[in-house]
Amino acid sequence: MSSRMAGSLLLRHAGTRLFTAGAVSPAAAARPALLAGADGGVPAVMMRLMSTSSSSPAAAAAKADSQAKDEAAKAAKDGGDKKAVVINSYWGIEQNNKLMREDGTEWKWTCFRPWETYTADTSIDLTRHHEPKTMLDKIAYWTVKSLRFPTDVFFQRRYGCRAMMLETVAAVPGMVGGMLLHLRSLRRFEQSGGWIRALLEEAENERMHLMTFMEVAKPRWYERALVITVQGVFFNAYFLGYLLSPKFAHRVVGYLEEEAIHSYTEYLKDLEAGKIENVPAPAIAIDYWRLPANATLKDVVTVVRADEAHHRDVNHFASDIHCQGMQLKESPAPIGYH
Repeated sequence: MSSRMAGSLLLRHAGTRLFTAGAVSPAAAARPALLAGADGGVPAVMMRLMSTSSSSPAAAAAKADSQAKDEAAKAAKDGGDKKAVVINSYWGIEQNNKLMREDGTEWKWTCFRPWETYTADTSIDLTRHHEPKTMLDKIAYWTVKSLRFPTDVFFQRRYGCRAMMLETVAAVPGMVGGMLLHLRSLRRFEQSGGWIRALLEEAENERMHLMTFMEVAKPRWYERALVITVQGVFFNAYFLGYLLSPKFAHRVVGYLEEEAIHSYTEYLKDLEAGKIENVPAPAIAIDYWRLPANATLKDVVTVVRADEAHHRDVNHFASDIHCQGMQLKESPAPIGYH
């Protein structure tokens, strides 16, 4: 028998013992596939490595997509349609979007904060009127009276839309006056006696009136166009008027506020008579004036009218200061008076 035939016979009888699974020791089974044989080990390991490396980006993308879906579902469950917008920046500006009310609920307004809210003083005298004595006062008085007639004709008794128009005009004087006093303070290196802040507070308060009545009455397209026209004319006219005579400008605003009190009083009469539906108060009004949760439109009109009475007093007072030959800075401003 040749040596080749002897080797073949030996492998045939011993192969089953050498390469069966039962003959492999636990230590050998734990070794990497690379050590199993030079022919089959290397391709097996390389195939496993190639499979792992090629599937990792897809697995990462799938994992990220799953996390995003989980976060979206959690946000929808917690806040419904609320969307927390956080801008990441290297400027280090902190966004405190988690303000809370006194009852523990989350504060949802970004246009004003809890410490800017207040309870309106509705005990103020609504009947006070400044009798025009000087020629300048009479011009201011009849200027305002002449503006009331076209307003009555246009809006009739649609007091919701009338209030919106009124507030778009009423929010201008405080901003113009505060701006001009600010520039004057910078030019002359002098303090303002707090009047810059007082007038800007007035402008912001009037703007919040507008934001409130936007929830009550939806303006039509021609009313929006009228607002743009009136604001453009009134801003420039008041700007020039304040430059020429702050005394006259503040007196005009005082009389405008008197007319506002009259308009809101008529509004309340129609609400009480049932001619206008006394709907629930807008949520923004409830939070801004700290009204009870069951407040109605009548409550909103009442506090807005009180604000207008305070603005009336402040502007007549400012005009009186000028009438006495003094500057506003010489008398402390009634900050927070509204």
